[in-house]
Amino acid sequence: MYGQRATPYEMLSAFSARMGEAYATEQLLPRLARMLGEGTAAARAYVWLRHGDELRPVASWPPDAARPAPVGVATAGRDGLELAAAESANAEQMALVRHQGELLGALSISRRRDEPSTPAQDKLLGELADQAGLVLRNVRLTAELVSRLGELSASRQRLVTAQDQERLRIQRDIARGAQRQLAELTARFRAAEATVGADPQAQRTVIASLRADVAAVVDSLRELARGIYPPLLADQGLAAAVRAQAAKAGGAVVVSADGIGRYGKDIEAALYFCCLEALRNVGKYAATASTRIDLSSTDGAICFQVSDNGPGFDMNLAAQGSGMQHMTDRLAALGGTITVDSRPGAGTTVAGSIPLTADGPEFFFANGRG
Repeated sequence: MYGQRATPYEMLSAFSARMGEAYATEQLLPRLARMLGEGTAAARAYVWLRHGDELRPVASWPPDAARPAPVGVATAGRDGLELAAAESANAEQMALVRHQGELLGALSISRRRDEPSTPAQDKLLGELADQAGLVLRNVRLTAELVSRLGELSASRQRLVTAQDQERLRIQRDIARGAQRQLAELTARFRAAEATVGADPQAQRTVIASLRADVAAVVDSLRELARGIYPPLLADQGLAAAVRAQAAKAGGAVVVSADGIGRYGKDIEAALYFCCLEALRNVGKYAATASTRIDLSSTDGAICFQVSDNGPGFDMNLAAQGSGMQHMTDRLAALGGTITVDSRPGAGTTVAGSIPLTADGPEFFFANGRG
């Protein structure tokens, strides 16, 4: 009635051959569902993938078959999981797919009412599930890779945007600060020319005033340069630069930097600006709090931690701000990570780290051999 079908052995052989062919990732699971349905004479066949604590149907045979709802993985025991999934899918049989002991998904079939299963077909379902482990592993790895590439692309775009915003800020600071001051100085020099040879005392007064104005312009330019890349960071390193900023910050700030040496320019800059951003957040949201900055090198990584005893906040309600995103992107670009821990009434701690490679220039520089 249903036509000639391949034997289970033939289906397993065909499965191995076809899965070894170069198919696009999005074609693998539909092909697997089709082979499962045709090989077991099922009315419907489903391929499930694990997403966190759920099994979700991602492919079906026939392609237009209605897909069942996801099934929780937390169901007690393997048998309980199979039963819950089978009932949800209106399936008579389900076989879990594992690879190296890890649950990756499942295969399930729903039989035709007028065609009972055979032992050979039942065995085929289990053996297909055994062979499908590597397929589902590759599909998941590909999905994770695509997701990470998307995150990397978004992170790079955010870094470019942040750099553009920083350039715009510098341009505004120059226009509103040093450039305006220099324009005023030019006008005052013209006015000073009129006093030449007329009144020595007036000349001395004008010169003293101009000298003070020039010093103010120099200070403005120095402050602008510190915001771009502080000379102290380049000359004396991370610990000295962070201590200098802590001394300027409002409130009590204690810096601990025992054992900190010199590191690569990118690493020192990333950690410095992360500490600076965390200090700014303390000044903005916990101005009266005491703050502690810890810099350390341990387990092949350089770490920082900025803690305050301020009011804290509910992390479930607060959205991530642009400053936090910039810190995350800075560290991620160097393979680092960052975490935030805060609770209402319990202060806030921002901590991050960047790994140091054993054979890279950062490692040698940190140990005084660069």
